[in-house]
Amino acid sequence: MMATPTTRWNKLARRLGRDGNPLRRRSDIIEAWLLPAAIVVFLILGPLVATLTGVWLRADNAAVQDAQRSWHPVSAVLLRAAPGPLFTDSGANTWTTWEPARWTVAGRPYTGDIPVAAGSLAGSRQTVWLDSRGRVQAPPQAPAQLDGSVAAAMLMSLGGLAVTITVFALLARWMLDRRRLAGWETAWLAVGPRWSHLR
Repeated sequence: MMATPTTRWNKLARRLGRDGNPLRRRSDIIEAWLLPAAIVVFLILGPLVATLTGVWLRADNAAVQDAQRSWHPVSAVLLRAAPGPLFTDSGANTWTTWEPARWTVAGRPYTGDIPVAAGSLAGSRQTVWLDSRGRVQAPPQAPAQLDGSVAAAMLMSLGGLAVTITVFALLARWMLDRRRLAGWETAWLAVGPRWSHLR
């Protein structure tokens, strides 16, 4: 037998504390609205957080591209193979690792970690970008890599938002439970002696 719309509405009203039950405390009503409120907050903040994350990552990559104009490239020899396979897909699936390499600037040899694509072979020639102080800099991401990083960061930010909202909802529920228990204890202290006396 299927539930009628009226029955479904009554169940929803009862679940949200809108059934007019005089025994229902305000804490019960607040608790009933915690889940719907958490969903609404996530639906409102989710797109905003994801958009801001994408904008921030793209702006950061653009800043690195601007800074790169003052860097100078040098050729380095990779001293150790970079772990991980080198995927194709126009480099969208290739990650970057820092591995030891050797290079020369103005006749002076240098050794240090440089950013290289995963799967690079030991002994291979790599381009190293150095700033005006000679420090190794990570180059800006290629468009395909940036798109993948932005998508991953958006998913992580949405997951973080969901976890944060869940923690706040659970904390609010815990506080409501404590308040409810305190109210029950107060009510029992007022009614318990009279009930015991009547027995």
